Amino acid sequence: MDKQRAKEIRESENLINVTYNGDPIYIQNVNENNETASVYELENPQKQHQVSLDELTER
Repeated sequence: MDKQRAKEIRESENLINVTYNGDPIYIQNVNENNETASVYELENPQKQHQVSLDELTER
């Protein structure tokens, strides 16, 4: 995913369908310098990940 799009999704008031490894996630933070994002799984909010933006897919 492009870092600008990831930021737009993060700042959106709407919940936009994004997945990481096929699991629906919520983007908590976007690190533009490292091109990574802090995310958590919608079905298991305790399961948080720091992932490359390339690993995120907008559905």
